[in-house]
Amino acid sequence: MKVGRAGRAASIGWMLLILGSTAADAAELKVLSALGMKAVVDDLRPQFERATGHKLAVTFATAGAAVERVRNGEAFDVVIVPRSGLDGFVKEGKARPGDAATVARSGIGVAVRKGASKPDISSAEALKRALVAAKTITYSKPEGGGASGIHFANVLHRLGIAAEMKPKTVFHPETSTVGAMVASGEADLGVHQIQELLAVGGIELVGPLPGELQNNISFSAALMANAKEPDAGRALISFLRTSDAASVIRARGMDPASP
Repeated sequence: MKVGRAGRAASIGWMLLILGSTAADAAELKVLSALGMKAVVDDLRPQFERATGHKLAVTFATAGAAVERVRNGEAFDVVIVPRSGLDGFVKEGKARPGDAATVARSGIGVAVRKGASKPDISSAEALKRALVAAKTITYSKPEGGGASGIHFANVLHRLGIAAEMKPKTVFHPETSTVGAMVASGEADLGVHQIQELLAVGGIELVGPLPGELQNNISFSAALMANAKEPDAGRALISFLRTSDAASVIRARGMDPASP
């Protein structure tokens, strides 16, 4: 794969950080990540640990819950959240903009059970018809802090069908997910971040929300101001911007950030 000048610079920076990391004692890095990045982080964790000797102790939460945990005083070395959450951390002095980087972007999509008919969602009107025709739908409960759920609740209001869809909506319990509810038949349509839907067996992606209703979420990794392992944290953030990481991000249905 051809790597541009900026990509080569990122890889060189990563290699320099590896050299510095392996020369020091291995660290255990406390990481808090939004659930939207779980598949990517799970895939990349062993690569990072093998390359540096550092260990990642990762906690996953919805985007909203992750932001609240930091604001409530929980200590982490690196936090991976949507850009809006990071901007808040910088404003509050909990993170420095020079120690942060956007690593991936994702869109929101619609899924059905495998083998089910795929409705037309190519326009706002088509999506509205598909939602009204569905017996049941599911998405991430907005009160839980999930970015996709908060956005889709606003989409229903924009389409003018929020009240009509309320009795048709089933929210997943903590032991399940949007994709799992579609796979089990508990919901006809599921709306969630595309990379999370693709990770669930037994369902098929219909497609992304139409352009005017889409919300592309940027995920950023930031070294926290009170990090106990700043060097290892910077190594992780740099690693998430390498071409190897970009390949995993693409495979998981997301777009890597430009180097």
